[in-house]
Amino acid sequence: MRQGIHPDYGPVVFRDRAANHAFLTRSTMTSDKTIEWEDGHTYPVVDVEISDVSHPFYTGTARVLDTAGRVERFERRYGKRS
Repeated sequence: MRQGIHPDYGPVVFRDRAANHAFLTRSTMTSDKTIEWEDGHTYPVVDVEISDVSHPFYTGTARVLDTAGRVERFERRYGKRS
């Protein structure tokens, strides 16, 4: 790789404020805000709106729409096209 053209890659804490959950990983993202992590070191923190802890798909609270029932209800209400 060429030197000097890539962003710094280092430890960053991502914090899901809605679920009160945070995790430490490596990323090229930066932030002015910092947080003291469990290991006693201070890392930049990036607040996210949604993560695997609060996303409906991963938590099992996702709703499945009944599209077949909606089509049948529409056909009953307005009749089938011929």
